[in-house]
Amino acid sequence: MKKIIVSAIVLLLVSCNCTKKQTQEIAQNQNTKTAKISFAKKYANTITAKEMKTNLYVIASDKFEGRNTGEKGQKKVAAFLAKKYQKMNIPSAFGTENYYQNIPVAFFRGKSKHDSENVLAYIKGIEKPEEVLVISAHMDHLGVKNGVVYNGADDNGTGTVALLEIAEAFKQAKKAGKGPKRSILFLHVTGEEKGLFGSRYYSEHPVFELKNTVANINVDMIGRSDTIHKADKNYVYVIGADRLSTGLDKAVTNANKNLKDFTLDYKYNDRNDPERIYYRSDHYNFAKNGVPAVFFFSGIHKDYHKSTDTADKIDYDLLTTRTQLIFYTAWDLANNPERIKVDRDGK
Repeated sequence: MKKIIVSAIVLLLVSCNCTKKQTQEIAQNQNTKTAKISFAKKYANTITAKEMKTNLYVIASDKFEGRNTGEKGQKKVAAFLAKKYQKMNIPSAFGTENYYQNIPVAFFRGKSKHDSENVLAYIKGIEKPEEVLVISAHMDHLGVKNGVVYNGADDNGTGTVALLEIAEAFKQAKKAGKGPKRSILFLHVTGEEKGLFGSRYYSEHPVFELKNTVANINVDMIGRSDTIHKADKNYVYVIGADRLSTGLDKAVTNANKNLKDFTLDYKYNDRNDPERIYYRSDHYNFAKNGVPAVFFFSGIHKDYHKSTDTADKIDYDLLTTRTQLIFYTAWDLANNPERIKVDRDGK
């Protein structure tokens, strides 16, 4: 009987020690998780309405002549972006002073009169540099028609300035030794309005192999609200996140937890969407090649593809919140221990 009692006591002590160790591990993991969230919030808060407004008033000004693919205005915005990245000390993806991925005029199949270029900036990952997250936005718009400039402030000046802010936030984090674990490519594409040509060119001539591309986050028109959301403007449309990867969709929903009372609207993610929005922006050229992709979008408004799409009509506070959501999503994808998996068929 004494032996049985002693054995029971030993087992109880071992059990208690194990539980204590597990408790410590859980607490440590929770503290690590809390610290990571704290870091993400710190750098998300560097994304400001003031900076985006300043940049957007430049990009969507008459000086840039509506940024028509291959035309002088589009080349001006490409140069503007390259200088911004140089100033932020974010290098090109080519390891040189050249940020341009040149696209020959023939590639546009008669829809552009000139050669054009994508702009590629790059932050190298500190632990898994071979794995690359691509964040994209198209910089082109419709140009000048009958002497009237189509400035394209929302389409897609908002996505363009959002990428600059996200890049700056990640640069500050890296400078402080806080990642990213994976590399990030900031891809400003041309020719979207002509038929997704810039993103298609990159997908066919990738600087980093598509098999090493973890995901694509695409940002196109995030500065306005549509009539569906008149009562509550705290929303963004999420399109395509669950088509190829449950992990990508989870990254978006996890990111949203950092924002208060913000709505993820999946209306245009419906496979039977009559507008076929999923197929109408640059993420699609990644998705069709098997790369998990998500498209952030705030919807069609009355100034869409009109000369009245101007910088004074942007909701800059809302633009900031949406950009922070995208940053949180990118932070999750770039810093998670495991790369997200392709576990859906894409249909």
